[in-house]
Amino acid sequence: MSDSPLAQSLGDLITETRVFRDEVTLITTRERVVEVLTRLRDGEHFEVLTDLTAVDFHPAEPRFALVYLLTSLQRNMRVRIKCFLNGSERAAPTVSGVFASANWLEREVYDLFGIHFEGHPDLRRIVLPNDYVGHPLLKEVPVQVEEVSFTFNRRRIEAGKIFAGE
Repeated sequence: MSDSPLAQSLGDLITETRVFRDEVTLITTRERVVEVLTRLRDGEHFEVLTDLTAVDFHPAEPRFALVYLLTSLQRNMRVRIKCFLNGSERAAPTVSGVFASANWLEREVYDLFGIHFEGHPDLRRIVLPNDYVGHPLLKEVPVQVEEVSFTFNRRRIEAGKIFAGE
């Protein structure tokens, strides 16, 4: 563990600390991520969840990383929290009870990566159509040459009639 004051304040909740160019990344487990984010919000003044995303390291294990980016306006500081998931455990607890902004961010990660957030109040697709099969940001999904149409007026667009009433 490094000399990061944030890591020291969280103690055993953090399994590893990485500092690169003055940016702190705290590594925790999926079981402790809610507690880590709650303590950073309440005790360290990281009141904004700026972003939440995932990374697929397929075929390596652990396969997924959930990456939470928190901002403290009071401290003018950002911190990155990571927790890793094995490919067989494609689930993590929701943090939407800690940060309201996590609601839609978790839905996006679910939609694109297929990672389930246990206890999420409304876990459904947010980017792709409801009938879309699969999760396109998984590295196991083959690249296809067929484009998927997401609009009801595709023929009009292809004909160059992009304005209403044409």
